[in-house]
Amino acid sequence: MPISSYLGNRNRGGAVGWGPSFLPTTTTPTKSKLSRKSRRRAQLRDFLWAHYFTIGLFLSIFLFMAALFRFGPFSLPSPRFSRRHSTTRPRKPIPRKLPSASLNDVVSSSASVDITTKDLYDKIEFSDVDGGPWKQGWMVTYKGNEWDSEKLKIFVVPHSHNDPGWKFTVDEYYDRQSRHILDTIVESLSKDARRKFIWEEMSYLERWWRDSSDSKREAFTNLVKNGQLEIVGGGWVMNDEANSHYYAIIEQMTEGNMWLNETVGVIPRNAWAIDPFGYSPTMAYLLRRMGFENMLIQRTHYELKKELALHKNLEFVWRQSWDAMETTDIFVHMMPFYSYDVPHTCGPEPAICCQFDFARMRGFIYELCPWGQHPVETNQENVQERVGKLLDQYRKKSTLYRTNTLLIPLGDDFRYVSIDESEAQFRNYQMLFDFINSNPGLNAEIKFGTLDDYFRTLREEAERVNYSLPGEIGSGEIEGFPSLSGDFFTYADREQDYWSGYYVSRPFFKAVDRVLEHTVRASEMLMALLFGRCQRAQCEKLPISYAHKLTAARRNLALFQHHDGVTGTAKNHVVQDYGTRMHTSLQDLQIFMSKAVETLLGIRLEKNEQNPSQFEPQQVRSKYDAQPIHKGISIQEGSSRSVVIFNPLERTRNEVVMVIVDRTDVSVVDSNWTCVDSQISPEMHHDKGQFFTKRHRLHWKASIPAMGLQMYYIVHGAGQCERAKLAELKMLTNSDQLPCPAPYACSKVEGDMVEIQNRHRTLTFNANLGLLVKVSNMDGSLYNVGEEISMYNSEGSGAYLFKPVGDAQHLIQTGGQLVVTTGPLMQEVYSYPNTQYDEAPISHSTRLYNGENTIQEFLIEKEYHVEFVGERFNDKELIVRYNTDIDNRRIFFSDLNGFQMSRRETYDKIPVQGNYYPMPSIAFMQGLDGRRFSVHSRQSLGAASLKNGCLEIMLDRRLLNDDGRGLGQGVTDNRPMNVVFHILPESNISSVLDPTSKPLPLNPSLLSHIIGSHLNYPLHTFINKKSQELAPQPPTPLFFSPLTSSLPCDLHIVDFKVPRPSKYSFLEHPLEPRFVLLFQRLGWDSSYCRTARSQCTKLADESVNLFSMFKDLDVMHVKATSLNLLHEDTELLGYTELSGDVVQEGHVVIPPMEIQAYKLELQPHQ
Repeated sequence: MPISSYLGNRNRGGAVGWGPSFLPTTTTPTKSKLSRKSRRRAQLRDFLWAHYFTIGLFLSIFLFMAALFRFGPFSLPSPRFSRRHSTTRPRKPIPRKLPSASLNDVVSSSASVDITTKDLYDKIEFSDVDGGPWKQGWMVTYKGNEWDSEKLKIFVVPHSHNDPGWKFTVDEYYDRQSRHILDTIVESLSKDARRKFIWEEMSYLERWWRDSSDSKREAFTNLVKNGQLEIVGGGWVMNDEANSHYYAIIEQMTEGNMWLNETVGVIPRNAWAIDPFGYSPTMAYLLRRMGFENMLIQRTHYELKKELALHKNLEFVWRQSWDAMETTDIFVHMMPFYSYDVPHTCGPEPAICCQFDFARMRGFIYELCPWGQHPVETNQENVQERVGKLLDQYRKKSTLYRTNTLLIPLGDDFRYVSIDESEAQFRNYQMLFDFINSNPGLNAEIKFGTLDDYFRTLREEAERVNYSLPGEIGSGEIEGFPSLSGDFFTYADREQDYWSGYYVSRPFFKAVDRVLEHTVRASEMLMALLFGRCQRAQCEKLPISYAHKLTAARRNLALFQHHDGVTGTAKNHVVQDYGTRMHTSLQDLQIFMSKAVETLLGIRLEKNEQNPSQFEPQQVRSKYDAQPIHKGISIQEGSSRSVVIFNPLERTRNEVVMVIVDRTDVSVVDSNWTCVDSQISPEMHHDKGQFFTKRHRLHWKASIPAMGLQMYYIVHGAGQCERAKLAELKMLTNSDQLPCPAPYACSKVEGDMVEIQNRHRTLTFNANLGLLVKVSNMDGSLYNVGEEISMYNSEGSGAYLFKPVGDAQHLIQTGGQLVVTTGPLMQEVYSYPNTQYDEAPISHSTRLYNGENTIQEFLIEKEYHVEFVGERFNDKELIVRYNTDIDNRRIFFSDLNGFQMSRRETYDKIPVQGNYYPMPSIAFMQGLDGRRFSVHSRQSLGAASLKNGCLEIMLDRRLLNDDGRGLGQGVTDNRPMNVVFHILPESNISSVLDPTSKPLPLNPSLLSHIIGSHLNYPLHTFINKKSQELAPQPPTPLFFSPLTSSLPCDLHIVDFKVPRPSKYSFLEHPLEPRFVLLFQRLGWDSSYCRTARSQCTKLADESVNLFSMFKDLDVMHVKATSLNLLHEDTELLGYTELSGDVVQEGHVVIPPMEIQAYKLELQPHQ
């Protein structure tokens, strides 16, 4: 079809594109004027009527054979992808292997694919050969006849990448550039219907929408609806994919997508991620389950790009490694070159491509082309010569892909900021387009397009032309392309510059991010529980009055997921802006939660909802960059202070908890006024001269119902209860005097080794170094651990890059100070080590817990206090190593976004920095004997296994210099912080094959999953602001237990919330499902204990009934929905188990690894 005809057809729902339509045309027959029929015609009609089925069958076979002969084999499209504006109808997945829903060990139900990223790493030599003009590729050539049968169809896609914070804050960028860019887009596109544009970040669009006039809003909406302007991705930000947790990714995508749908009336279906520093299959999975069909990525290792390009595999179908049924398939376009700017997007020769970035012409604000040849205005005299150069680049680029549909991005960071700039690009390119389109001999057709235009046309071509290779597994999603599984870490853009530094940069704020995340989730739950119990306007006041602050908190969490936010790669004042936003939201949510727990316990009157709460959070922060401190509980004689604990998990939690008190002669009682055993020990902090703070840690074992509340009392003078048991202290110090705090009994450490133990294991430490040496389990198994704290010297490292010089050097010397605390509930070794510095940059505690039926008794708690502050630590990077005797052959497993695991192998052909990988929440090693050593973290860090049996984790980094990636500064704004690990040594109960020989990732054990959830979703503790005098009669028992029972151990509630609390009051929308439940079924390694050491009584093999999930609430109007809450066609999302009947009956069966979302309504049980 001529391009002019195509441009004139603006109905995106019709059969449009360059390919011929297979749809027949129909006309409405006119009524016959003959009133009678001849007998012969009547007989013929009767014959046809009697044999219509047989005749129709033969005609169908004939037409099918004719079409097969003319067009070759083709597949029938599936109706499940039929959507508004969609002309391409992808095929349904073809199950290759059907896993059982009860099969938790998803390794045994792995995906069949053509390419894995491990295979690519095994194959590539990483020799960085100079390819000429395309330095990281080769001299690309073509014959010239490649487009004789299928014209080259070129889409030039204008775009502007707007970082919500980097060198400037999000507000500064908006005022300086982004609002002008959006104004420019609306004005420029309105001038000419042939112009197109794409936009990604909703954080800027929402702000612009608030500031814009009604006429601008209407113009913007019209451009979106007529296909000139496409919203791609549509998240609040373009999120990082290494450090972000999957909960936060879902939140930021949902916040952006829902705002867009409510405001503009569109739902994105194509994702655009040109700037994250590496890519995770978790993102591909979440996008697929949000209804996205296609995605584009850019920043992958340059050697991987070259290898994929050599075999025309830059476009592929991304499949999850555990997906045997092809339900997670999503089509991916990978950009082939160094960057997403114009010099690196038109073709392989940047010196030529730069000449076609018309915003670099003299007179504009951008730098001229560094290759010396600059763009010039296109005119009738030079257009033929200009077209020759440009089309040559387009043709060369197209040879790297299978189809003759070509994508050419046209943009860069914060482009199209003025009308003059915009007109320069659109005007010059349109003249080039007109010349190409008016010369059929060029075998090319070109126009401005959107990402949707490109993917629809590519899919149409793939329907007509078979691009599949012999023996290729491919995908039922779209034929003609390979299937791929794996992730794209660690990213390198040139030479040996690996972007593994940002896994750890600004670790303080990476930790704050996760605190805000679990606080948002807990607040969402409490707000949903408040709404569920309310059918009157009076009780809706509290949640509705905080709805705007909850929305602000979601958006501040979402904003920090930006790929220069949680990554720690922004300017200092921008980091401060992110931190201040998160701190403000934390304060707001803690006030709300304090009031919510009062209301749910029935001790807050509805009419007093504006009054301050009588409770305050146990942990508070004085400012955005301060460590949280425990508020001390002051107990007067003959009085008590109540403590309320909220459990945000879906199972009853038995846990040793801790609060800080100002005296030791106290007791603990529960809500029934029953005595609870407790332990008291001195609080310690990082201070070489004075360890003890003169406050005390009070531990006891608490039991809190699933998603519920439990109250305890700290009491002085409860005669019937034994006081908290005093811990015993042993010390090793540099002086003869023991600084023993009263009223504790102290003694000296004797010998070179010290031990602490509980009923499961004994830990042995080197007393002179204060480091863990050995773990001896009571079952006889032994782990040599060899804890080591060291530092890398790094001259070339920066916010993005990790470039160490040599191996890390030991930091700890003999002669440190040690405090060993022993008691019935908690035992601890605290070490303030001796280093070459007057004040050590680190001190650390190792704890064991006693507590029957608690998860804590199985783990080792490590808490590192890090103060990497001051010039003495410039260009240093601090690590901890666990040098075990596990034979892991330098293979370990780390998580991707807290959602799934990835196998990591250390390659000698790659430098140290390339063998570092993201560790958002867990890393583990496993040996041939089945012993496993797992480290859980509550913040994202970087990890490696550079030697056999060694797991290395970076804690902090302080870097003086910029690493040449645009930030223009180092990272020297380090803050004191605590890093907490929960370590789990465990052995399998059934034999397995060599875990190091399997190419697929292993899963955590069930116990490991539970330990991780307890660490990342901690209990929330609130303290009564005032003491109460002891009364003759105990107070009324207070607790709140909303679930009928704990959920199965392998079923996790990702979120339970009211997405728009200020919009949907029950009184206004009594039948509208206001609530959302998101579940995840965990995939776990069944070769380890299947009952999580007796913590689990049931698994999610059988269905969970939503209708009977809550005690006092009726569940109604259940609907399955997408993860962004905008699609209810579950087949469209790739789900195979969900159906209307199952959902209406309330039964939920979720396969391992899947996340599913449900809309529902709750009402108090009548």
